Amino acid sequence: MNRNTKAKLNSFCCNYVVLGSAEEAAVRAGFPRETALSKGIELLKTEECRQLIAQLREVLTDSGSVAAGLKRLAFGSCTDAVYLVFADELPPAEVIGKLDLFNVSEIKRVKGGGVEVKLFDRMKALEKLFELENAFNDRGRAESLIKALTAEEESESLDDN
Repeated sequence: MNRNTKAKLNSFCCNYVVLGSAEEAAVRAGFPRETALSKGIELLKTEECRQLIAQLREVLTDSGSVAAGLKRLAFGSCTDAVYLVFADELPPAEVIGKLDLFNVSEIKRVKGGGVEVKLFDRMKALEKLFELENAFNDRGRAESLIKALTAEEESESLDDN
């Protein structure tokens, strides 16, 4: 594979991961619009392209940690934040360092010596988690469609021979 072809393949794969469209990814990689869809599907059939796309998805979409963070916001404990609010005096730094304040979005001292603690919205975290899971389901359906289309195209080309 020459340098220009390798560069086009890399560009196609990067654009495909970001855009999710074989045709648009091929156009952005430098293929003519008239043949972009067929060239994109042809590239998606290659093992090298599928492996590169899988690697890029791992690097670019760290969805595991996003989902874990959203689950922690939605279902995590707020007991350490409550402890901090109701403490008679500010705990020492080593105690504060051990508190789980992941769900806390803001802490501020108010006039009169009190402390105001704002927590992240659990319902918003659940909504975002739901959206993220649906996005992955939709992506899986799109990949299944591409596999079905490429398998159909392969069988048609075999029938023509």
